[in-house]
Amino acid sequence: MTIDETQQEIIDEFTDIEDWMDRYAYIIDLGNALPAIDEKYRTPEHIIEGCQSRVWLNAELEDGKIIFTADSDAIIVKGIISLLIKVLSGHTPDEILASDLHFIQAIGLAEHLSPTRSNGLAAMVKQMRMYALAYKAKSA
Repeated sequence: MTIDETQQEIIDEFTDIEDWMDRYAYIIDLGNALPAIDEKYRTPEHIIEGCQSRVWLNAELEDGKIIFTADSDAIIVKGIISLLIKVLSGHTPDEILASDLHFIQAIGLAEHLSPTRSNGLAAMVKQMRMYALAYKAKSA
C-alpha cells in the first residue's frame, strides 16, 4: 500500500468518528495496539527532542525500506506516533522524504492538539524524515 493510500484509509476511518472525544479514544486504542519497542532502544539517544513527553523512535533499513518502532510514556502521543508509523513504516527513504502527510490536517488532528503536542508532532515527523535522509545518504 502506498503512503497516500494509507493516509486515505486513515482519513476514511476518522470520517466515521464525528466526536473528538471518540477520536481521542480511537487514537489511544491505536497507541495501545502499537507493538512494544525493544528495551535496547528506550535510551536517551532514541528520544525525540522537542516532545513534551518522552517518545522513543528507532528506524532500521530492511530490504531498502525503513521499519520504524516507537513508544511513548503519554497515551495520546503513543497513538499519534502509531499513526505516523502506520503511514511511513515499510517505505523507502525516497518515498518518506517525498511524502506530504496531508492526513494530519484532513482528520483535524493538528487543530485539536495543544501547542506543545503540535510541536511534538512536528518533531516526530522531522525525526522520521531525518532517519530517511540518513539511510538515503548511507546507501548513496
